[in-house]
Amino acid sequence: MALEIIESCTSCWACEPLCPSKAIYEAKPHFLIDASKCTECAGDFEDPQCATICPIEGAILNEDGVPLNPPGSLTGITLQKLAA
Repeated sequence: MALEIIESCTSCWACEPLCPSKAIYEAKPHFLIDASKCTECAGDFEDPQCATICPIEGAILNEDGVPLNPPGSLTGITLQKLAA
């Protein structure tokens, strides 16, 4: 189990202090997750804390590469509306 932070991360520092396994670290140009430490918060929280606090849609992916906060999930703006 491991999550991934991708290049759309803005390094806002919201996620790093919340990680119970201390898997998130600063790297240039954005934060990364140490896969060997990431537990996806299993045993600590119901949901991964990094994803619950992240203000950037699509910045954190699960192990299948699916965004935990997909486009539209935080803003309420559907993809169809964005495309129009």
